[in-house]
Amino acid sequence: MEVYLKYFLIGLAIAMPVGAITVEMTKQGLKNGFIHGWAVGLGGMTIDVTLILAMYFGFASVLALPYVQIPLWLVGAGFLAYLGYDSIKNADKDITPADEKTQKSFFSTYRNGLLVAVSPGNLIFWVSVFGAVLSDSYSSSHSGSFAIAACGVMSGILIHDLGLLSVVSVTRRVMSRSMIRWVSVIAGILLFGFSLYFLYEFIMGIVGYV
Repeated sequence: MEVYLKYFLIGLAIAMPVGAITVEMTKQGLKNGFIHGWAVGLGGMTIDVTLILAMYFGFASVLALPYVQIPLWLVGAGFLAYLGYDSIKNADKDITPADEKTQKSFFSTYRNGLLVAVSPGNLIFWVSVFGAVLSDSYSSSHSGSFAIAACGVMSGILIHDLGLLSVVSVTRRVMSRSMIRWVSVIAGILLFGFSLYFLYEFIMGIVGYV
């Protein structure tokens, strides 16, 4: 229980800072409601679970290789730039009033969550945090400690996402179409900012590797 609680708090803490996933979740939640904001979160958590499984089966060393990580910064920058552009271009589209049913595809917002979560920052987090847990679990009498820690972190992320989207759902009811449009534009600008940061890390990675 102590291991679970510890990693639950870690999961909650890492989910709280505003990142690309949070920005995309908030935007989709405001434009299309709780379910679509949640779809973005599910997309992100799908990548997280995939990384946890990769770590468990011994791929941590592969993910830590510079020539694996460096190209991913560029890929991540491309994904985020695309989402930022789409967010600004379609700021006034796909806005569903709170009392109407959205026509937007659940899969399309889930896909956005997948794209945002494919980032080296995410990979580095899982490798650094769970690398230590995995090595501990092999030397510990508690063979399930890795699984407990993974469940703890994912539970923390889940609670954060549900809490955030609950607030967004309430806020959405009192926001005008114009306000939601501007939120979408601001979200696009933030996503572009994250994209530029990823591009910077890609360049620094190339310079450092050469």
